Amino acid sequence: MIYYYIKHRDTKTPKAGPLPEFPVVTLQLPVYNEYYVVERLINACCGVDYPREKMEIQVLDDSTDETVDIIATLVMQKQDEGFDIKHVRRNSRKGYKAGALKEGLVTCRGEFIGIFDADFIPKKDFLMQTLPYFYQDKKIGLVQTRWEHLNSEYSFLTRAQAMALDGHFVIEQNVRNKAGFFINFNGTGGIWRKECILDAGNWEADTLTEDLDLSYRAQLRGWRFQFLKDVTSPAELPSEINALKSQQFRWTKGAIETAIKILPRVWKSSLPMEKKIHATFHLSNNIVFPFILVAGILNVPLIFIKHQGGYETYFAIMAVFVFAFIGSFLFYLYSQKDVYHDWQRRMLLFPLFMAGNMGFAVNNTKAVFEGLFKKKSEFVRTPKYSVVNKKDNWLDKKYVLMNVNGTVIIELILALYCFFGVATSIYYLELAAVPFQLLFSVGFGLVAWLSLRHAWMARRIAIAQRKIHSKHLQNGPLNDVKETVLVNP
Repeated sequence: MIYYYIKHRDTKTPKAGPLPEFPVVTLQLPVYNEYYVVERLINACCGVDYPREKMEIQVLDDSTDETVDIIATLVMQKQDEGFDIKHVRRNSRKGYKAGALKEGLVTCRGEFIGIFDADFIPKKDFLMQTLPYFYQDKKIGLVQTRWEHLNSEYSFLTRAQAMALDGHFVIEQNVRNKAGFFINFNGTGGIWRKECILDAGNWEADTLTEDLDLSYRAQLRGWRFQFLKDVTSPAELPSEINALKSQQFRWTKGAIETAIKILPRVWKSSLPMEKKIHATFHLSNNIVFPFILVAGILNVPLIFIKHQGGYETYFAIMAVFVFAFIGSFLFYLYSQKDVYHDWQRRMLLFPLFMAGNMGFAVNNTKAVFEGLFKKKSEFVRTPKYSVVNKKDNWLDKKYVLMNVNGTVIIELILALYCFFGVATSIYYLELAAVPFQLLFSVGFGLVAWLSLRHAWMARRIAIAQRKIHSKHLQNGPLNDVKETVLVNP
């Protein structure tokens, strides 16, 4: 990726001319229990700069809580204001997000389909920036914008997520597109040609990453995608780690499921060998997580083996893999330099970011094996709390995950195990091993500690709120009195 980045970094994305006409566009908003952010999303979509008679908005609502009432009220209000907005409800969540999007296609009137998840705030000029590319090339099936981050400065957790996503969008998506390789729709912040979706076989729900699946099916049919690095769609990052782990689990497992489904078609296709190889790396890159886990475990016995001697030549040759760390560093360095003026400050987080990636290896390895062994699971959406500024709080919100899974125990054990590796490396003066052992120890420990801390704090708030509610019921209604429980997250 770094090679192709350097090769193509001076290649400019072609500028599309003015929009020759105003086609009918449908904005699809797949929603499931988004109490805190759905109003923000609908208001933003209604604020998009486009003729009202040419823009349809479908709120694809599978909610089971008060979100339904919020949407119903808001949709009626927007309809009275002259917007073509519809509240689409289904009898079940069959197919989850893919099922909702597919159902919306049946009745939508748009020639082009923009999709936004509930945590996004589409910009006013989204359609005017993206639609012209479809007229530039009739085989363009998708235009994908770069994700921007509403709350990247909220905590070190959101800053680390922003760095990871910047690497994906600024390097992976941008470079693949310029180099002529396949890219993927990111599930939101993009706009499709409806004909492309239907020609590729429509949305399918047999993987947890329906966006990646459809992207490859469409490109194998000859459709081309356009990625716009300089056109952004702001979104809210998960502010608590258990929601992030749930999101990462879904993305990782879904990508493995898609690789199993799509790679045979890739290799049977007439694509050039270079594209087949790159597609294989793209679809299977999450296989790295079990190897990260194995590396963390084997690092400790390797210290004893090396200290005993007899394998000097072997260890000297294997030292070449240190360059993998250099590659990772350059990957994220270029992604930060490309879009931020204060990239030096942002790169100070890199060691902690790398440790966090290692710490997620347990969670994501479980996802990899579930994907490989075709274990089916529910599509668990990532909860959003409308947390943007540091003063915002997620602890007292609905949807907060108060339970932790068994991977936390493994993470804690591995944190102690790798710390033992740090002490052993220092004792035997194998100082070159210390930084890597330390990254593993800090990574596993940090992920486990945050998982327990965030769940415990959320549970504590919930218990306090139940006590307050119980007291109010006993004492009767209180006039103009509001009791709150606040804890610094």
